[in-house]
Amino acid sequence: MKKTVLFIALLIVTASCVSSKSTLKNVDDNAPVLTLSQNNTFIITEYSKDKKYGYDQDYPINIFYRTTIDDSINQERFLNALAGPKGEIINYTKLESCCPFPTKRTDLGAGFLDVYELKWDGQKKPVKLYLNIYEKGILMVPVGLILKKN
Repeated sequence: MKKTVLFIALLIVTASCVSSKSTLKNVDDNAPVLTLSQNNTFIITEYSKDKKYGYDQDYPINIFYRTTIDDSINQERFLNALAGPKGEIINYTKLESCCPFPTKRTDLGAGFLDVYELKWDGQKKPVKLYLNIYEKGILMVPVGLILKKN
């Protein structure tokens, strides 16, 4: 009985935290299908000119995962394609899931963004990127990063 009450309370809290209108600005259901390189990273051909892309929770990097079994594999495929501003090797860590938003792509009707911290040699302050596995968008390299050389 206690577990049922706790579960219902959790659902109410989750639902109340999610607005009925999404604040995500860069969702694009017509974005091209993501393709993989021989190194099992995404082939990315565009660089973002928007300083908010990936760095702001309203402009996350949209990495739709529904075609894979593992919900974090596309995040790794994206992050492993990147390098620091001078080609440095990036180390990344998932910090948290945050920032609930409404989506039709989950059974609960809500999704969460994953926040990753990126570090590389010579960096003064770690970088945080917001990644969204529930929606599609044009995949680009965030400002201040480059594509990893193979």
